[in-house]
Order: sequence, then structure tokens, then C-alpha cells
Amino acid sequence: MFIAVKRKDLILYGLIVLFFLCSLLCIACPPELPVFSPLETSGVVYVIDAGHGGEDGGALSADGVKESGINLAVARKVELLLRFLGAGTRMTRTDDVSIYSDGAETLRQKKASDLKNRVALVNETPNAILVSIHQNSLPSASSVHGAQAFYGAVGESGVLASSVQEMLNQSVNIGNEKCEKKIDPSIYLMKNAACPAILVECGFLSNAAETRLLQEPSHQTKLAVAIAAGLLDADTRETERETP
Repeated sequence: MFIAVKRKDLILYGLIVLFFLCSLLCIACPPELPVFSPLETSGVVYVIDAGHGGEDGGALSADGVKESGINLAVARKVELLLRFLGAGTRMTRTDDVSIYSDGAETLRQKKASDLKNRVALVNETPNAILVSIHQNSLPSASSVHGAQAFYGAVGESGVLASSVQEMLNQSVNIGNEKCEKKIDPSIYLMKNAACPAILVECGFLSNAAETRLLQEPSHQTKLAVAIAAGLLDADTRETERETP
């Protein structure tokens, strides 16, 4: 156990340093290329999904903060960090938009079309792992806070969520540790993704203090580092198990 914890600490703190180097170096490098490739990954492509977008703002805080903007900010940081470290990445959206198809007119139609297009994007990506970024809300219990990972039913989803949850607990959930959970089967994107998939609820917009924190770039960076570290730790462990 001691060795495992020290390993995760090393990955976590190393990625924090690398993230800031990445932010500086990527300014001068083409966005389609990784800046640095120190890790041997298993060839997966992380599909980073910033939940909601455009007319669909997602959850809303009491003072009007939309989930969609925070989702995108965290997702961009996760993608940048993974790409910097040499992992394959793809994003479902890179701007504040909904990716519905032409012909969708009402908000309900646009939401349905958007979800179908996200599923199609994930399922057409070879060796995909879906990482969907969201914010939670529980107005009936406004004191509840913290980040939590949920997992789908395909492949190593539970292992990925467990690894990400450990990293979240070590960084943003200290004193408020949570356990990963299986996702509700009614969640369309997770139910229809044909690959390992996790959904990370980064915090609660129903908690005023956490809402303020979630808007801070430094906290978004901590979340991104924890998510990326958990994904890569699970990936390297799987690669080590497969290596004779």
C-alpha cells in the first residue's frame, strides 16, 4: 500500500508541474501535436466530453452560474495535459456550443440531437475511452460538496473511475473523500457509449462556496490534473499487466 500511494503522489505532483510547463510550451507549438511524450500509453484515445453547451447550460447555481462553461474549462485543461503527455485525445466540443444536427428546432430536439451526435463521435473513435465532465447540483442539501467519479458498464470503466476518484480524494476532496459509483443506467451518453466510460461530477453548483471555487482557474487546474493523473495511472498499470 505504501508503494502504491507514493506512486500516485509522484504522478499527481509531477503532473501539476508538467501542466504549467505545458501551458507555456503549447503557445509556441502546433495544437495538433503533443509537446512531450514521456509516458508509454496503451494507444487509447481519450474522448473528453464537456457536458452541455450552447442553449443547454446544464445545472445552474443560485446566482446564475452555468454548468456548461465550467465543464468546458476543465475539459480543455484535461485534454491539454493528456495531449502534452503524448496520449491520444479528442474533444466533443471546444467552444460554448451544442453539437446538434440541422433540423433540430426546439430545445428538446436540440438536446436529443446533441446527445446522439456525442455518442456517434465516441463510438466512431477507435480505442476510445470516454471522459465526460459535469457539475452536480442538489439544492435540497446545499452543504453537500466534492468531486465524484461515476462509471459505465463497459470494460474497465470501474477501474478508471476508481483511479480517478483516488486522485480526486488526494487533491480536492481532502477530508471529504468519496467513492466512485456506477452511473444511473438512464444517462443516455454513458448507456450508449460502446467503450469504457466515466463521468466526473467536479463539484456542486448548489453549494455557494464550491460554486465560487469551481470558477477559479487554479481549482479547475487541480481537477484537471487529478483526472488526467487517475486516467494515466490506470492506463500504465494496465499496460504493465499486459507486458510479459
